[in-house]
Formats: sequence, structure tokens, C-alpha cells
Amino acid sequence: QVQLVESGGGSVQAGGSLRLSCAASGYTSSMYRMAWFRQAPGKEREGVAGINPRNYRVDYTDSVKGRFTISQDNIKNTLFLQMNSLKPEHTAMYYCAADTRGLAYGYNWYVPDKYNYWGQGTQVTVSS
Repeated sequence: QVQLVESGGGSVQAGGSLRLSCAASGYTSSMYRMAWFRQAPGKEREGVAGINPRNYRVDYTDSVKGRFTISQDNIKNTLFLQMNSLKPEHTAMYYCAADTRGLAYGYNWYVPDKYNYWGQGTQVTVSS
């Protein structure tokens, strides 16, 4: 079992920055991959950034490359998402996810159903 708790969301004006955190607890050594997803109202959940906790390999969806940075603190078992130059279209609920089954490998990193643990989400609202 893995528990994930996100924090750091909020309201910010366009051009601003936010840093999301995801505190992981439980059997964290079983995680093959962690990722950040987002879901805007009326839209499907989409992968934003992923990381392999064991080799630090990172992946990003094209729209956030150069703008968002995913990182991890293995000592504190915390995942981060630094978001810079935010735009209104980045407004969404952001979720932390973990894969302990080894399914979110390669190009599957952004597929939601490859992850079996999810946090409750943290809201990010960007105003123009």
C-alpha cells in the first residue's frame, strides 16, 4: 500500500509560479514510477510529467517542456512539480500518482490506468 498526499496548489496570476508537493508513505520502495496528472473540468485526465524513482529518468508532455520540472527527494519520499510561467490553460486539478505494478514504463508513463495509487488532488487556478 502507498499513500499519496498532494499540497501546494492555489490561485496565481498568469506568469506566476507554483510548486506542488506529493508526500508518499507506505511501501514506497515498491514504486516503479511516479507522475503528475491534471484534469480540467470537462476534460480527460492527462499526464503532465513522470519520473522513475530508481534511475531519475523524467518524461514530460510536450506542452510543459521547459516550463515545468518534476523532481524527487528520496530521503523525504516527496515528489515535486515546479511550474513556471503559468497560463490560464494550466488551470486544473493536479494529481500525484504511483505505479507499483511496473505497467507505466516507456511511453505508457502518461496513461492514467497504468497507475494504481492516486492522491486526492490539489487545485491550481491561473487567472489572466
